Amino acid sequence: MPVPAIIFPADPLNPRRPDPHFAREARLLRELGGEHHLVDHDALVAGQAEEAVRRVPQGSGPLWYRGWMLPSARYADFAAALAGRGGQLLTTPAGYAAAHELPGWYGVFDGATPPSVWIPSDGAAAPGPQELTDAVARLGGHGPAIVKDYVKSRKNEWHEACYIPELADPAAVGQVVARFVELQGEFLAGGVVLRRYEEFERASDRAGEDVRPVEARVWWLDGEPVLVGPHPDAPHHEVDPDLTGVRSLVRRLGCRFVTTDLASRADGSGWRVVEVGDGQVSDLANGIDASGLLSSLIAA
Repeated sequence: MPVPAIIFPADPLNPRRPDPHFAREARLLRELGGEHHLVDHDALVAGQAEEAVRRVPQGSGPLWYRGWMLPSARYADFAAALAGRGGQLLTTPAGYAAAHELPGWYGVFDGATPPSVWIPSDGAAAPGPQELTDAVARLGGHGPAIVKDYVKSRKNEWHEACYIPELADPAAVGQVVARFVELQGEFLAGGVVLRRYEEFERASDRAGEDVRPVEARVWWLDGEPVLVGPHPDAPHHEVDPDLTGVRSLVRRLGCRFVTTDLASRADGSGWRVVEVGDGQVSDLANGIDASGLLSSLIAA
């Protein structure tokens, strides 16, 4: 069986070498005896998939992607363009969407992740008052929540465009949601999601100040964890998540290469799945040893 190669984004300033963000992975892959190809990410996002993959050799066979996030529709174009050159992405477009977008994975992880509802959108317009009222009712009608789209939140604008102190306050809900949609603009993915806010354990930085919840990022390949490390936003924190209940959920999702971000509840009641993602577009924490992950991918 052919050994899978890995596709990385090309450096926009030098398309013959990997994007600097992925250069270390590409170098490590070569040291492990693996092969990589390059793709023009900007062309992919612009809908020019055939131009984007022109440097991928004909008949390249099985392929993984390790790169920047792509909208699900652009990923489908990417897969089709590679298929036209005899290449096969080992994560199908349906599998990518299922792991990358919250509505695709939420049904499997319901109960292990904060309760969530979503309002689909065809553009960058904020949901109307009635849509928000209905969504709030489906989420229980009161209590704190966060706003995100199908893929990302804006935690850096926490009070402005992420955190809703009280769902029973329609003005606050509308204000935070509208600001979130405004800031996301054309990058709004899928629609608006409201997620019940849960308090997680936090760690202090070296100055003793409170920082974001300590999260673990777990990388799964064919239902098995192949790398466990800290979240990229807090790379220096030690993590040791309990994967007992998560393994069966990952397997039920049925996607070959995924990540789960886990956090421990502040009340000590256990670990929760904060986010699920497609492993091809999930970032690595600085300093983490990715050799085991890459070895597993090229052995898959």
